[in-house]
Amino acid sequence: MVVEVQQAEKRATRRFALRLPVSITHNGNSGPAMSAQTRDVSARGICFYLEAPLAPGSDIEFTLTLPPEITLTESIRVRCKGKVVRSESELADTKVPVAAVIDEYEFLAEA
Repeated sequence: MVVEVQQAEKRATRRFALRLPVSITHNGNSGPAMSAQTRDVSARGICFYLEAPLAPGSDIEFTLTLPPEITLTESIRVRCKGKVVRSESELADTKVPVAAVIDEYEFLAEA
């Protein structure tokens, strides 16, 4: 007999499956920002793909551009600060999904 257990959704806000380029810096990284791609984004969090995992609890800062399809106006650049909540282990030849909570954000002026 197979019993399937469904876990209740714990997220308070809707996630959007968006593939957007994102630039990431984190504590302990003195080099240039890392380039990544988002898997999904919500008002309170983000999941993106990196070459290597980041430790849970790591402070991060990232910048992404929300497209007109989302903003319903023009593209908007957003800089966010947050913390890594998990890095999912994947196969060695693939990128690692990293999930982070967004603690604060600011809209950036057009460059």
